[in-house]
Amino acid sequence: MARPVDVVILAAGKGTRMKSALPKVLQRLGGRPLLGHVLAVAGALGARRTVVVTGHGADAVEAALPGLAPGLAVQAVRQMPQLGTGHAVQQALPLLDDDGVTLVLSGDVPLTRPETLAALIAAQTAAGLDALALLTVTLDDPHGYGRIVRDDQGAVRAIVEEKDATDAQRRLTEVYSGILAAPTARLRQWLARLDNRNAQGEYYLTDVVGHAVADGAPVVAHRITDAVEVAGVNSPAQLAALERAHQRRVADALMAQGVRLADPARLDVRGELVCGQDVEIDVNCVFEGRVVLGDGVRVGANCVIANATVEAGAVIHPFTHIDGEAAGVVVGPGARVGPFARLRPGTRLGADVHIGNFVEVKNSTLGTGAKANHLAYLGDATVGERVNYGAGSITANYDGANKHRTVIEADVHVGSNCVLVAPVTLGAGGTVGAGSTITKDTPAGALTVARAKPVTVMGWQRPTKKRPDAA
Repeated sequence: MARPVDVVILAAGKGTRMKSALPKVLQRLGGRPLLGHVLAVAGALGARRTVVVTGHGADAVEAALPGLAPGLAVQAVRQMPQLGTGHAVQQALPLLDDDGVTLVLSGDVPLTRPETLAALIAAQTAAGLDALALLTVTLDDPHGYGRIVRDDQGAVRAIVEEKDATDAQRRLTEVYSGILAAPTARLRQWLARLDNRNAQGEYYLTDVVGHAVADGAPVVAHRITDAVEVAGVNSPAQLAALERAHQRRVADALMAQGVRLADPARLDVRGELVCGQDVEIDVNCVFEGRVVLGDGVRVGANCVIANATVEAGAVIHPFTHIDGEAAGVVVGPGARVGPFARLRPGTRLGADVHIGNFVEVKNSTLGTGAKANHLAYLGDATVGERVNYGAGSITANYDGANKHRTVIEADVHVGSNCVLVAPVTLGAGGTVGAGSTITKDTPAGALTVARAKPVTVMGWQRPTKKRPDAA
């Protein structure tokens, strides 16, 4: 039977080159902290136990853990002071059982695929109970990485850190990714034999290779070709480069499902985007949280959509902002939203609803066929079927202390520039004349007009501005 896998994630580094007060592993990629990506991989592998080694910014990192890995059993240990990667793994050993395999990952290497790590673990298992398995990659420019040293038969004999490498070793292009899998009982023995006699004065995890070789344990390398999978983040420039690589992965996956992207290089998914059949997405769109786009949905250019469900056949016109936050937003089938519209949390649009330019909707439900086409605000409102809501009209839902609800029943026509002072109900089939301020319920089927009588003053002169030199 396969042995259980325990994951150790190294997350103690300071990240000086990020020039940020935020710990490096909490910097965001694709809308999720780097450490969140690594924890998700641990979850995908079915890890028995996950240990995060913290150090710099430990309080912030440890406080973030429950939100980064819901449902995953995660423990944190601190590395104080930071004396190297080998020393970091030593801090996790008391939490690990000897019957398993330990997989060591880096908290700032976010894009390693679960299937790659599964293959690494399989290579370790195939090589024997005592085998050490390394994840390696060949780079055109290996600067900064530990080099893989092999013997004449191609067997791995050591990993040499660049600062300690000879000129010949620096010319090697196969490098160690920082990821390894080892039987926990043997790893415990190898780590106990580490020393810090090197250029950095640190306890290198890579030195376990030499101890494994000395013990006659097999050392195998699972070599991959995609450098992005093992790319770390040490600077804003590297983070930006990985962001584009991540977004291209997402775009490729969407297109493989049949999604039409106007330009896959101009897409940002900062969460989860679920698409039905025949979805079309124009350029420069940003999707955050969980967004579901039903069959045949079209999203215009420069839209930002977060935590929302857009049902089949709906069209989101350009420059629309939808943000459901915790309450979510639902756009019904065949609805039309935008351009330049804003849907806020709690909005529920029925089938064939039209929300036009510069219309804002918050915590409101609009029935089938309702329309608010221009320059309007609907907050805390229940709007019936086929309502026509005029340009410039608003619900005055806040009295300075509490929010109140407006009910607009089916087939009501609200004229332009009206103020509906909540709580108020407009009866079905009624009409509210333009410019009215409604403070009381209106009857069904009636015309209600509430505005001051026009007054004309003949011969009235506008005041004139006094000159500075006037007496």
